[in-house]
Amino acid sequence: MRVIALTALAVTVLALAACSPKPAVPPLSAEANAQFLADNAKKDGVVSVQGLQYEVLKKGTGAMPARHDCVTVYYKGSLINGKVFDRTEDGKPAVFPANRLIPGWVAALQMMHVGDKWRLVIPSSLAYGKDGAGDGLIPPDQTLVFELELLKVAPPTTEGCV
Repeated sequence: MRVIALTALAVTVLALAACSPKPAVPPLSAEANAQFLADNAKKDGVVSVQGLQYEVLKKGTGAMPARHDCVTVYYKGSLINGKVFDRTEDGKPAVFPANRLIPGWVAALQMMHVGDKWRLVIPSSLAYGKDGAGDGLIPPDQTLVFELELLKVAPPTTEGCV
């Protein structure tokens, strides 16, 4: 009787093991990042320009920043697993020199109009690359996802972008 019970248990364990799904691709692996980019590129409304992918969420009609302008923006940045690593606070936009940002932002901003809100998907090569950033907050070789809203464009002052 004991042998039958152990045999039945062994058969059940083996059957469950055979039916269980294969381990998923780690959520921030190179494969997961490549798949995210490939899947995103197929979505309706997504435009790809030299590796940068963007989707227009809201269309603006204002000025377009030049490379050396200062830009005032709202943004939220996340990894492909949805983990937010940075964002502006409501009512407190950020001001940056348009040419001193990650290459994906520099390229996107030069195509945007004041009033635009875009969803950017930026491959690692146009972001922080193999170094990552933020003391591990952004691991190496990560695709980044941003919602970016361009609020204002202004030339730099003698004090820079303020």
